Amino acid sequence: MASEEASLRALESLMTEFFHSCTSNERKREIEELLNNFAQQTGAWRYCLYFLSNTRNEYVMMYSLTVFENLINKMWLGLASQDKMEIRSCLPKLLLSEHKSLPYFIRNKLCKVIVDIGRQDWPMFYHDFFTNTLQLIQSPALAPLGLILLKTTSEELACPREDLSVARKEELRKLLLEQVPTVLGLLTGILESIWDKHSVTAATPPPSPTSGESGDLLSNLLQGPYYSKLLSQPIPMLNSESEHLCSLALESLAHLFSWIPLSTSITPALLDTIFHFARFGCDVRGGKGKLSSTSVNGSTQLPGGPRLGVLAMTCVNELMSKNCVPLDFEEYLLRMFQQTFFLLQKLTRQNNTHTVKSWLEELDESYVEKFTDFLRLFVSVHLRRIESNSQFPVVEFLALLFKYTFHQPTHEGYFSCLDIWTIFLDYLTTKIKSRLADRDTVLNRYKDALVLLLREVLNRIQFRYNQAQLEELDDETLDDDQQTEWQRYLRQSLEVVAKIMELLPSHAFSTLFPVLQENLDVYLGLQQFIVTSSTARRLNITAENDCRRLHCSLRDLSSLLQAVGRLAEYFFGDVFAARFNDALTVVERLVEVTCYGSQISLYDLETAVPTVLKPDLIDVHAQSLAALQAYSHWLAQFYSEVQRQNQERFVSLITSAMDATTSLISSKVPEKLLLSACHLLVSISTTVRPVFLVTVPAVQNLFNLITDSSARRLPPEAQVLVCRALSNMLLLPWPNLPENEQQWHTRSTNHANLLSALTRHYRLLRGSASLQPRRVGLEDMKAIVHQTLRVLKDVVDSISGESTKSRQICYQSLQESVQVSLALFPVFIHQPDVTDEMLSFFLTLLQGLRVQMGVPFTEQIIQTFLNMFTREQLSESILHEGSAGCRVVEKFLKILQVVVQEPGQAFKPFLPSIISLCMEQVYPIVAERPSPDVKAELFELLNQVLHHNWRYFFKSSVLASVQRGVSEEPMENEAQFIAIMQAFGQSFLQPDIHIFKQNLSYLESLNSKQKLYHKKLFRTTMLFHFLNVLLQVLVHKSHDLLQDDIALAVYNMASVDFDGFYSAFLPEFLNSCQGVDSNQRTVLGRNFKMDRDLPSFTQSVHRLVNDLRYYRLCNGSLPPGTVKL
Repeated sequence: MASEEASLRALESLMTEFFHSCTSNERKREIEELLNNFAQQTGAWRYCLYFLSNTRNEYVMMYSLTVFENLINKMWLGLASQDKMEIRSCLPKLLLSEHKSLPYFIRNKLCKVIVDIGRQDWPMFYHDFFTNTLQLIQSPALAPLGLILLKTTSEELACPREDLSVARKEELRKLLLEQVPTVLGLLTGILESIWDKHSVTAATPPPSPTSGESGDLLSNLLQGPYYSKLLSQPIPMLNSESEHLCSLALESLAHLFSWIPLSTSITPALLDTIFHFARFGCDVRGGKGKLSSTSVNGSTQLPGGPRLGVLAMTCVNELMSKNCVPLDFEEYLLRMFQQTFFLLQKLTRQNNTHTVKSWLEELDESYVEKFTDFLRLFVSVHLRRIESNSQFPVVEFLALLFKYTFHQPTHEGYFSCLDIWTIFLDYLTTKIKSRLADRDTVLNRYKDALVLLLREVLNRIQFRYNQAQLEELDDETLDDDQQTEWQRYLRQSLEVVAKIMELLPSHAFSTLFPVLQENLDVYLGLQQFIVTSSTARRLNITAENDCRRLHCSLRDLSSLLQAVGRLAEYFFGDVFAARFNDALTVVERLVEVTCYGSQISLYDLETAVPTVLKPDLIDVHAQSLAALQAYSHWLAQFYSEVQRQNQERFVSLITSAMDATTSLISSKVPEKLLLSACHLLVSISTTVRPVFLVTVPAVQNLFNLITDSSARRLPPEAQVLVCRALSNMLLLPWPNLPENEQQWHTRSTNHANLLSALTRHYRLLRGSASLQPRRVGLEDMKAIVHQTLRVLKDVVDSISGESTKSRQICYQSLQESVQVSLALFPVFIHQPDVTDEMLSFFLTLLQGLRVQMGVPFTEQIIQTFLNMFTREQLSESILHEGSAGCRVVEKFLKILQVVVQEPGQAFKPFLPSIISLCMEQVYPIVAERPSPDVKAELFELLNQVLHHNWRYFFKSSVLASVQRGVSEEPMENEAQFIAIMQAFGQSFLQPDIHIFKQNLSYLESLNSKQKLYHKKLFRTTMLFHFLNVLLQVLVHKSHDLLQDDIALAVYNMASVDFDGFYSAFLPEFLNSCQGVDSNQRTVLGRNFKMDRDLPSFTQSVHRLVNDLRYYRLCNGSLPPGTVKL
């Protein structure tokens, strides 16, 4: 043994050196190589067995177990049967003798290694593997060890990783399922016996937690002697040993429940026992639940600790998450729900010493999270199943859920509960829509709950009722959805309010509007506190308490205005007439508020607390404009109703709104407020479209301001919005008026004048087109190009879907600017930021106005671009100008996409040069680059070329191909078609998953529409190549997220010629596979069933891929020179 002893000492010193802080990375690499080489030696496991028995060094133990793990999972096939037998015998003995002294992570690793052997050899060569585990569980002293082995077995055998053949995976699952009833019986026994043993010695029960509070509810929920026993029985005091054993049993159950089907093996006794343990989470005795796990061995002994409650709820949630419930299990489900709602009752109880909230705060956070998960699963998966059951009182459940929601100790907990209510409200809305006959019956059942919910959610968003909590919310940091914590809180709350409004419109409105009125009165009363001096206007509210109250009132007003805006959709459409008066009240009030804010310029006031009150005043003003904007569809409907009658009320509303809005359109106004005003202006000009809008004095003033070149420019976004609004007033058809009353001639002249003024400086640049711009004036020129083209692009964009007349007038006004842009394009070709802007403009033009531009001019534009984007220019843009250059090329390709999609013959002459540009100039530059830049747009263009120009390649009509037979199908431009297909094939060999997914979907779409895979050229020269590439991708697992899409594509390609696939392709593919022998190839081929339906075929593909990988793994681990029979 000297050599083993010496090796052990050497290994210990190496391990210590490796993990020492002073060891260099180079030395660590040397040690790592040494250890790897040692592990690869035949017989290294014998040394490791000696090391495990004779060392206390944790690093050495871990290394030795890793050697065993590698041996079992990768080299087991090539190991002599005598050696296997010795390992199967020694490792369990080592575990039994040392498990108490081993560190827990070494013990768990040793258990996993033993389970790995079972995964390979049970039951054929290791027949007592599972029986040994069951015996350990039944032995009092060794039960914890048995439970660790059981859980590890469940993890490693029920859902094994890929290093097993499919047949073995199926065999293991079948073997385990046979053992499930026995295992569940044993686990039930352990949990029951511990509960009963400790219950006997428990103290006398405390007073009922429900004393003095909703006892009727409990008797409704829980009937019969069983439940009264459950209620009165105190929770036992467990010692740490019993607690540990229960934890292990519940962990094992949770994992078993994750994969075993719901069946009668899960007995009522087992469910009852789990719920007994779930009570541990909602009892706090002797101290805070959150401290319990650390206090068990301290002076305060707690009842089992919340960990058992969390584990028990994990088990419950595993069962709850299964949507497919066998008929004979439904009764069990009902029982589970009743038991959980007994727990919910306990969680929401109130007594002399605790409020519900302080009670929930005392509980372990994880337990509350698990419980909320349970409630979500119940409402989303099972409510429809259980709602009609007379034994389950849904309304009482909602009362408990209500208490639970509004006493959550954390914001996240509250958000999660709001989600549950949202799911419930969606369920209710769907149910009512599908059962219109008894709509009122359903609604009446839940009305009280909805009314309470609405009131409480509204209270929760108001500082007046909930200041402490709301002030904790962060209103600065943006999350992934670009909203702050406060915005998320408000949005989620308002979604609940909106869903209740849909169900109970008049009630919701009568609840919300008075609250809004109350806050509005405060806001409208501020005018009396404004003091004007020679230098400034000041809000004369200075007392700290008054400022704080005003701050809260303004914050609440802002939230309530958002709520009123969110509800706008429930006032128009079919319900317009029925809810007209309510809506009119709201809109008149909103117009009054916006006028008030603009007239006394609240945003301009000096305040006592400028950092707080000034933003509040600006926000309320902005929200009042946004709320009014939300009612633009209602205003449009109002307009169409009164258009031929007395319009006085409507005209007055619009005129006042325009006065309020246009006075804010100035560069001196805070941007938040300015943009709200601009958006309202756009909505009224685009959605409402009153005939008289252009004649309103305030709007006339706005036209003068925008066209006055001496006036100060607005910020870019505001400038674009205002120009869009003014352009739309002149371009969009007025609603409900015949063509001859549209005054197109006058409007056309006015529009031309507007655009002429807006593009004055831009059109003057044409003179410099012949000169290369000097560096000095370049930035100024760029600024003019950016400013003008942004406005023009937006103007075109906003009318691209409108009537022909609107687009005609728009193009007439734009014509000169378009020609200027085309002349300037070559001047700026080396300035990617300007080229990008110009191409964006041309792309929008082609998408919206190509008919108005006419074919000759469109041809001129395309030809200019094709001439400018030479191979050198493309190369410079993509390779040297970074993302800006790539964006330019992408825009150019987008323009070509519009061209190739155009029906008719006008642009067909460009096809050859477009394909040639793609395949000979762009593709060679991007093909080998790992970056996806440009590729996505290039393949989209190639897809559009094929999609919309199929007859450029395949001339024949359907009739001709039927008469002649598929085999003789004539083809044109074959070389270009082959080049495109090769590019698609090449993209499947590259790592970018997005390009892969996109291109696979393009091929599938071309096949479903044009029968791509059936074409003779594809079938005879490409089909096998594509199949081969796709199967190799599956084998290499490089694009695993797409395995279902790839399998479907393989099926669609194979189904073109199943006979050829089975007789020619599959044998050829298997013969080309490296790393497997001929016998294994035969097995792989034999296991691929010759089915022709999609599910069976897909199953065979996944089996082939899995087993091929498994065989390669096995063969790679055989020692050199192994003879395979």
